[in-house]
Amino acid sequence: MMLYYSALENVKMTEFFTKNISEIKIDEIISAKSVAMGLDVGEKTVGVAISDRRIKIASGVTTIARKGTDRDFELLLESVKYHKIGVVIFGWPLQMNGLAGKQCEKISEFAAQLSKYISADFVQWDERFSTKVVDNLMIHANLSRKRRKEVVDRGAAIYILQGAIDFMNNSAANNRERSPLPLILE
Repeated sequence: MMLYYSALENVKMTEFFTKNISEIKIDEIISAKSVAMGLDVGEKTVGVAISDRRIKIASGVTTIARKGTDRDFELLLESVKYHKIGVVIFGWPLQMNGLAGKQCEKISEFAAQLSKYISADFVQWDERFSTKVVDNLMIHANLSRKRRKEVVDRGAAIYILQGAIDFMNNSAANNRERSPLPLILE
């Protein structure tokens, strides 16, 4: 897990990615009855995942075929309309050297557009190999090539979101352990 954190420490923040994942206060999201949304933004599709209210488990919602229009965002919002989004986790496809590449620029543009529709914290999560890992899992599960193509981006969004959720929960638990006990005066 530290690999993800240290790799993202060096990523240049944009006006849309104003927080590092380590700055997200998971307890505040839970108390606001919000959920986390994970996105795997690609050229042709967007995989969408949502967390449960306790921010413990990621579940797939849908895969949206991109048309490059406002309709993409309408479909995305329609798929999560019953959820209050507290944080949006974007898969951030860093290059092997840890630097952001051209696809990261495209995701920043997508985030800029999405920020017009959703008022939440937007954060990045290192997604290197997420699609490959999910594809390999589906191959081992004997899913057909056609079925894998239908669900791989949603699976990658789940994988991205679950990794971020695990990191946030571990960080929150570590912070609670380090917090001093309240002083009780009688």
